[in-house]
Amino acid sequence: MTAPALLYKRILLKISGEALMGEQGYGIDVKACTKYAEEVKSAIALGVQVCLVIGGGNIWRGKWGVDAGMERAQADHMGMLATVMNALVMQNALESIGVPTRVQSGISMMSICEPFIRRRAIRHMEKNRVVIFAAGTGNPFFTTDTGAALRAAEMNCDAMLKGTQVDGVYTADPKLDTAATRFDTLDYMEVLSKELKVMDATAISLLKENKIPIVVFRIRDPGALANVLTGQGPSTTISGRKKQ
Repeated sequence: MTAPALLYKRILLKISGEALMGEQGYGIDVKACTKYAEEVKSAIALGVQVCLVIGGGNIWRGKWGVDAGMERAQADHMGMLATVMNALVMQNALESIGVPTRVQSGISMMSICEPFIRRRAIRHMEKNRVVIFAAGTGNPFFTTDTGAALRAAEMNCDAMLKGTQVDGVYTADPKLDTAATRFDTLDYMEVLSKELKVMDATAISLLKENKIPIVVFRIRDPGALANVLTGQGPSTTISGRKKQ
């Protein structure tokens, strides 16, 4: 039997920090991290080059600090540090199952990870190492979605895959509206004009400009990443061309 063809050869996988909580209400569930590491390993086994960005919402969000009266840049820097913690635990999870990794941070912290160096990151991926990008863009006022979009463009990725709790983009929140339907495909401008809560407008615009499709899928399903990479799993693809 012929193996399914790969849709993408090099991807950036974006995972929310909340996904690392597992069934907990806060922090990091190591078992959940191992489960996502297995998903990444299955993608590498298919011959896909993978880089990874993880949010920090399981530990800290800059918005929480701002709402409590903190200065925005300071609160955002704390959020960047949360993403570094998540990157390190995911590095541990991947290497515990035999997947070589490198963590590169947008904020220099040489004693625990590499600084972000574009050409070095590309070389790591060519050697089938997973590169985990931490600390966002290295600047406040930007979300991890925007940081992920920037790294996807810099790494010349074929697609940015966003692993979420739902299997795509819906007309409404499927948890609240049983009549909500899933889009198979969307155009970048539709996402912006309809204000669909996929990711922030800056990230969408950056991916649109660089012609990088966004694939939204449910990462908690076993085998979901490999299925999406071979066009078999439920998902929503956002690109410049919508299927008729």
